[in-house]
Amino acid sequence: MYRMCSSRYERLARRQGWQRIAGVDEVGRGSLFGPVTAAAVILDPAKRIPGLDDSKKLCPARRAELSERIRERACTWAVGQVESGRIDAWNILQASRQAMVQAIGKLAVAPDYLLLDAISLEVQVEQMSLIHGDARSFSIAAASIIAKVERDRVLDEWHTIYPQYNLATNKGYGTPEHLEALRVHGPTPHHRYSYAPVRESNCWGVHASQQPLPLEPEASAVSAEASSP
Repeated sequence: MYRMCSSRYERLARRQGWQRIAGVDEVGRGSLFGPVTAAAVILDPAKRIPGLDDSKKLCPARRAELSERIRERACTWAVGQVESGRIDAWNILQASRQAMVQAIGKLAVAPDYLLLDAISLEVQVEQMSLIHGDARSFSIAAASIIAKVERDRVLDEWHTIYPQYNLATNKGYGTPEHLEALRVHGPTPHHRYSYAPVRESNCWGVHASQQPLPLEPEASAVSAEASSP
């Protein structure tokens, strides 16, 4: 049984001499649509944020509330995204790693130590990988919350372009209604064609009689800027 989410690993890293400790996490690996999104967060140990936990355990309203607190109180935070075409070209594991590296590179202050959720990165920074890290480390939990809120916002905007897939509700995951929409309408250019449910959907000829599909939403929907207070 793992301990509850805490600052234990951050405190341990500081005792070993590290000062700029970034939690890093990603969301959207299993989605059939859209980007995989990662976040990196360096928390300020002097500014507590009660309630940090794995984003999957939190309701949307609580995630949104905590996301605002993290953005206000963290030393720095940033988001990285890799779109569906790259996911298909690279595979989801490599795309997830690249999204994390992007997020780390956007931080206003370069970290000297990384806390990661069950993954390692090829970057020249000392790092620790924790199984179920988003439920054990405040920093990783904060990253998971920022990434989840940002990706959900992006999917909400995609929903306005492709309402037939109900992306605002399913966030691109393979719910029965999403799979049925794929069967009826075929996939969009932003579905992940390397994923079997998309690849095997009734896609041939479905869009032939339709107007060309938009390739991108507004720029605000596919990018996020690094921030520091």
